[in-house]
This record gives sequence, C-alpha cells and structure tokens, in this order.
Amino acid sequence: MSVKGKPILLKVLLSPFAMLYGLVVTIRNWMFDNGILPSVSYGFPVICVGNITVGGTGKTPFTEYLVRLLQNRKKVGVLSRGYKRSTSGYILSTKYSKASEIGDEPCQIKRKFPDVVLAVDADRRRGISKMRETERPDVILLDDAYQHRYVKPGLSILLIDYNRLVTEDSLLPMGNLREPVRSKNRAQIVVVNKCPSSATPMDLRIIKKKLGLYPYQTLYFSSIAYGDFIPVFSTCCIEKELMNPEALKREGYSVLCVTGIASPKPLEDYIASFAKEVISLPFGDHHNFTKSDMLLIEKQFNSITSSKKLILTTEKDAVRLQESPFLSEEMKRVICSVPLTVRFLNDAESFNKQILDYVGKDR
Repeated sequence: MSVKGKPILLKVLLSPFAMLYGLVVTIRNWMFDNGILPSVSYGFPVICVGNITVGGTGKTPFTEYLVRLLQNRKKVGVLSRGYKRSTSGYILSTKYSKASEIGDEPCQIKRKFPDVVLAVDADRRRGISKMRETERPDVILLDDAYQHRYVKPGLSILLIDYNRLVTEDSLLPMGNLREPVRSKNRAQIVVVNKCPSSATPMDLRIIKKKLGLYPYQTLYFSSIAYGDFIPVFSTCCIEKELMNPEALKREGYSVLCVTGIASPKPLEDYIASFAKEVISLPFGDHHNFTKSDMLLIEKQFNSITSSKKLILTTEKDAVRLQESPFLSEEMKRVICSVPLTVRFLNDAESFNKQILDYVGKDR
C-alpha cells in the first residue's frame, strides 16, 4: 500500500527527517520575518517567480510569459541561479553563451529573447547590483528565487502544479515540499499551473477553497500549451509542413521522445495523442548527455521500424543537445523541440494588468 507515490512504511521512516527539515526551514523563515537575517528591497520593480516544491511547475515558460508581456514596454532583466552550470559567480550572458556556462534554462531564454538582459548568479543580491550597475534594466525577473530570502521582491509569484497541490503534499524527504505550506502566504500572486483542459469551474473552486488564500493574494489558473515543432539543428530534414501534430498524425509518424526534465509524462501523453507510436527515453532533470547516452538515443531511434519517424525533445534539452560533441549527423537531421507557452484559463487581462500596474508604479 502506498500514499502519494511512496509506501506507507517508507513515509513513516522518513517522517522524523521531514520534521527536522521543517523545523530548520521554519526557524530560517522566522529569522527573515523578524529581521534577524537581512532582506534587501529595491526602489525599482523586482518580480520573483518560484515555487515551494521540488520538480517542474513551469517556472521557465512563466518567466518567458512575463518577458513577452514586458519587453516592448520596459528594458527587462532576467536573473537566474544557473542551475548545474560549470561556472560560478556572476556571469552576464551574450548570444554566444553556452548552456554549460549559464545553465540550460537561462540559455533557452536568452536564445528566444536575445535583447533581454540575462545574467546568472547564485547570490541574487550581488547579481541584481551588478546587473543594475552595468545594464540598467527597468525591471528584473528573478527566476526560481522564492527561497532566496536575502532579496525581498516587490512582487512574488508562486506557481503550484495542478497535479501536485501543496496542500496535499509533505515536506522533504517525505514529500516534495521545500517549505511548509504556510510559506505560500509570502506571495502576492498564486498561479495554479498545468491545469488540464478537462478542469471544470467546480474543480477550480474546490482548489481555491483548499488553498485558503488571504485577501491580499490573487489566484489565477493557467495551462501549458504546446506550439509547432522547431528544428534543433539547421541540418534537420523534416519538412516544414510536418512541424505540427496534425500533420504527424495524418502521415502516421512514430516518435522517439527524449527528455531530461523533472516531469516528462505530460509531454509523453501529448505526443501519444497524435503519434502512431511513441517510445519514451527519459533522463534525469538537467541531464548532461554523454557519449553512451547518444548511442542509446540512436539505438532506440533505429529500433523504430517505420520509415516515418522523428525525435521530439524539450526546449531545455535542445540547448544541451546542441552543445554535445557526441550526437551523430544522422540524428541531428531528425531532432525537433516542442515549445511551451503559458495560457490562462481566465482573467489573463487581470493578470497582465496587475503586472503592468506594479511595473509602472512611480518609485
């Protein structure tokens, strides 16, 4: 018997560690709340996008949504930690920056939005200071910084996965929570992301009641939308007319789904909705593809007997695959990425207005 994916016995064994972890996090937050540990606030717009769970909640697509909303109105800066990069300290990205230098998600954002000021630094205070000193962005977006409390953002956006509500989860290592559920109260905006198309108004009302937000908090619901496919390499031989799910379904294409993300199942299910055959090859989140990995990808692809076949991957994986010296020219010809965008189920205009009103305040 299991509860929320873990056997009951294992959860019992892990519960003392979860209690100890929760105590440490609670004391740390209390010290920030009472000024014992310093938080720095700023006289210009700083927006934090984050979560209180381990695993993907759609932070990068949501950060990209904010970039699209603001880039024609303000000079936008994006500051990330640069998870699993080979470098350290503050690095201001350029169009030549590699995923290994700044991290795969920051590299993805920079390539999609080359005019955005993007930097990485684990020390967000230092990163903000250096970015403002040299680049002078009008607004800074902090990607995945909800736990970095040395910075006090003017606006915090907390993302919650529809399929893993924080109110039904447990602290690490028993569950997936980085912080106690009450930490959601620091956010001015809460977005329940990855909502399925089948979600009814009643479902959303039930979630709203479960979350029990305060009057100063605004709740929104959003979903992830998949766009037409994009060739990962310029040598891709897949015709442009086939770069969409309808065409692949019509032509009866088989797909090898290669992922290195926390939650590959939604993408796998999406591909299964239009592909004749799907073979899934998942790796760990932010996986650094090795020579043996590339050989495995090629072997799995060649095992598909159909002549109509291709490889689909995520945008995040694509930037790492592009830098790999081990990928054969044959495989480069058949790899495409599937872009993600955020779509609000309702109140998109209200959300946009709330962001623009905050950014436009006279400081």
